[in-house]
Amino acid sequence: MGNQKIRLLSADEIECRAAAITEKGLNLLLYKDARVDQRILDETFGPFHWRRSHQCMNGSIYCTVEIRDGESGEWVAKQDAGAAGNFEKEKSQASDSFKRACFNWGIGRELYSAPPIWIPSAKARIYQKGDKYCCNERFSVASIAYNALREITELEIADSNGAVVYLWKKEKIQKREGDKGLSKRQRDYLEAELKRTGVEIKAVQERYHIENPKQMSSEIYDKVMAALAKTKSLGAA
Repeated sequence: MGNQKIRLLSADEIECRAAAITEKGLNLLLYKDARVDQRILDETFGPFHWRRSHQCMNGSIYCTVEIRDGESGEWVAKQDAGAAGNFEKEKSQASDSFKRACFNWGIGRELYSAPPIWIPSAKARIYQKGDKYCCNERFSVASIAYNALREITELEIADSNGAVVYLWKKEKIQKREGDKGLSKRQRDYLEAELKRTGVEIKAVQERYHIENPKQMSSEIYDKVMAALAKTKSLGAA
């Protein structure tokens, strides 16, 4: 198990979900579904070397994903709880807990590095229904690229007609004389990962000998984010 590396998601395995729709536009979120998790688990470990189970604790449904270690033969487990959707609460909680447990194994964790995706109303079919704004447009990931740290570096979103509505490329960060340190986007990513893992910023400062987190170099920032990406989510087994 130790030598098997979970691959990154391909563009056609990533789905887009509209959120926070207004008359001016909408935010898109990237996600994966349970079928992708199952496929990657089968590809990486073999269909007979992983298993899942569900438990209900304190009103929440938890999923445990276990993988058999090829050397010792022992089962190694990681667990997470699910959030309920709007329909079929128990079924959606079970599916969500499975997807979150797979995040803990590293499947699709690169989605955490996605930039904020804003689609203006001119590129989306937004309409008003009562006091809400809705959108019937279906968006998809046309292309995606990653760096050695398994972070998204390029992203292209298309509408249902194949027209590109969003194009993003990560700026290559270079430390220059007079550089003021981390950008707001980098600080937001760092804060999100600290919140996800439960790691305190003081621990990061001590580990990397940083006095002011906002002034850390891009090299240290990359190391910190790579280490946090390998850290399981807070509360996960």
